[in-house]
Amino acid sequence: MHFEGMEAGCDEAGRGCLAGPVSAAAVIIPKGVNIIGLNDSKQLSEKKRKELRLEIEEKCYWKVIMLGPEVIDKINILNASIQAMQLALDGLSNPFKHILVDGNRFKPYKNIPYTTVVKGDGKFKSIAAASILAKTHRDDLMENLNLEYPDYGWAQNKGYPTAFHRKAIAQFGSNVHHRKSFTLLAKQIPLF
Repeated sequence: MHFEGMEAGCDEAGRGCLAGPVSAAAVIIPKGVNIIGLNDSKQLSEKKRKELRLEIEEKCYWKVIMLGPEVIDKINILNASIQAMQLALDGLSNPFKHILVDGNRFKPYKNIPYTTVVKGDGKFKSIAAASILAKTHRDDLMENLNLEYPDYGWAQNKGYPTAFHRKAIAQFGSNVHHRKSFTLLAKQIPLF
């Protein structure tokens, strides 16, 4: 079922990170608006994501919500992702009749029908737009946090569990932006 201009697409970014918030976006693309190049944010260059973000924010109804490590640690990453998406839906200033969600998990929202779509950010424009906003807003935050915590390389790894990030945690310890419920270090350090 497809309601052009009346559906809200939702996606999140940062679910697999060791540090920083989970970011979720909800986007309604108004009827008649065509944004060329929308796709899964991971398939786009950083430059293209930033260009599309400006166009989405100018032409669409949208909201981005971020929930930090304290929420993630308390209710787990899946529940935090869904809660962030639902809060983003709360923030939309235009009514919608259907929700499209990237992935395979969601919870009922205000009696509005929803559809979960695996790899939906590559199939539906509203989900792709949400994917781009969730990622670019989170990336901006992690780059700013990197100024305060430069040892972790967040401007490059955005909090994901890269070898550099894990090595920095081993050397400097974790900080307030790390998710304490996640395995920050490998159980066994490999021998070289």
